[in-house]
Amino acid sequence: MDKIAQDVGDIQSRLLDHRPVINAEIRYFVREFEEKRGHRESRLLENLNKMVTENNDQMMPTNLETINQQLSDITKRLEAANHMAERVQQRELEAQQSNQLQVNMEHLKEEWAEFLKEQQRLKEEVDEEHAKAVGQLSIQYNEMKKELTKLPST
Repeated sequence: MDKIAQDVGDIQSRLLDHRPVINAEIRYFVREFEEKRGHRESRLLENLNKMVTENNDQMMPTNLETINQQLSDITKRLEAANHMAERVQQRELEAQQSNQLQVNMEHLKEEWAEFLKEQQRLKEEVDEEHAKAVGQLSIQYNEMKKELTKLPST
């Protein structure tokens, strides 16, 4: 049984574990690359580095002056744009406040009209109660007058 498990393990490692083969291929590739190419790539990289450094030294001062000029122009334009945007926002805010004031005035007018209607209704109720009270008092005084007239005079 152990023999079968070992054989299965060997088959599995040969079929699925490719690390030894990959490591051998990598070593072969590196050896071939180093032998055939030598230091040619490093010399090319050094030459490219020298060229880039020389170009940077020559181009940098003129580019910096141009960049500074362009940045100052851009800054001026941005400041002008910000100023215009602030003015637009201010006008918009004033318009909104004006609209809000008009809405508030309309709302206050509506509330005042409702208040006056309510006061008129309350006045009518009070007048009605007053008229009823005056009517009752008139009836009561009339009855009292009749009773007084019925009493013998002395």
